Amino acid sequence: MLPYLAKRLLLLLPTVLVPVTLVFLMMKLAPGDPAAVILGDSATPAQVNALRERLGLDDPLLLQFVEFLKALVTFDLGESISLGDPVLSTVLSYGVVTLQLTVFALVIAVLLGATAGVMAALFHNRAIDKVTMIGAVMGVAIPEFWLALLLILAFAVTLRWFPVGGYVPMTEGVFASLETLFLPALALGLVQAAFIARMTRSAVLDVVGEQYIATARAKGIAWRDVLQRHILRAASVPIVTVIGLTAAVLMGGAIAVEMVFSLPGLGRLLIQAVTRRDYPLIQGIVLIVAVAYVLINLVVDLVYALLDPRVRYE
Repeated sequence: MLPYLAKRLLLLLPTVLVPVTLVFLMMKLAPGDPAAVILGDSATPAQVNALRERLGLDDPLLLQFVEFLKALVTFDLGESISLGDPVLSTVLSYGVVTLQLTVFALVIAVLLGATAGVMAALFHNRAIDKVTMIGAVMGVAIPEFWLALLLILAFAVTLRWFPVGGYVPMTEGVFASLETLFLPALALGLVQAAFIARMTRSAVLDVVGEQYIATARAKGIAWRDVLQRHILRAASVPIVTVIGLTAAVLMGGAIAVEMVFSLPGLGRLLIQAVTRRDYPLIQGIVLIVAVAYVLINLVVDLVYALLDPRVRYE
C-alpha cells in the first residue's frame, strides 16, 4: 500500500500540471490586451504599458511560463489583479464555501441515491423499481441551475421556508449556515443522486444473481447478514467509484448553482476572474480544483483496498 501511495503522489505533479498549463496558454493566447481590459476604456496608453510591464506581459511567453512554474513550486501564486489580495488566501477563503456546499450535496446524493438504488435492485421489476428508475432518468436529465430555480420558487418564494440566496458563515451560526446551503446542496445532490441510484441498482443486481448469494441463503444465513456482509460489500467497489466521480462533478456543477444562489464560492470567483482577465486568480483557482480532483481519485483508489481484499497494489 505504501509504495502505491508514493507512486500516486508522484503522479500528482504531472496530473496537476497539465490543466494548469493549458489554462496558462489559453489565457495568454486569448485575443485582446489584458492590461487594457483590466484598466478599462478610460486608461491612457502610458497606464496600459505600465501595467503590462508590471505584470510581465511584455516578456516572451516561455519566460512567463518559467516564472509561473517557479511561483507554483514556492506556493507563491502572486496577488489578484482585480482584488489586490494574495491569490492563495483568496482562493482558500472562497473555497471553504464550495467545500461546504460540495460535502453537503454529496451527503444528500449518497443517502438518497444509494438507498434508492439498493431498494430498486432488491425489488427488481416491481413498482418501487420502476418508480425509482423513472425518477432517476428525470433527475439525470434536469440541469442543476434549472432545478435550483424550481426549488427557489417552491421553498423560498412560495413557502418561505429558506432564504432566496446569500450565505451565512459557520462562525455566525451552524443552523443559519446550513439553512442558506440547503437549497443549493439539494439542487446539486438530487441530480447526482439519480446517477448514483442507477449505478447502485446495476451493481447490486450483478451481485444478487451470483451463485454464492444463493448458497448463503440456502445455508440459512439471515437475509440482513447476506445483504450487509455479501451483497453490499461486493457491490461497494463500483458504488465507491461512482461516489468519487460524483464528488468531482459536484465541484464543477457548483459554479452555476453558486451564481443562482449568490454564494461566495470558487465558481462565482472564477467567473469574475475570467471576466476581469485576472490571470493569477484564474490560475490559482484551476490549481486548487485540479489538486482536489487528484486527491479525490487517490482516496477512492485507497478505499478499494479496504473494501475488496482481492485488490493488491504493488
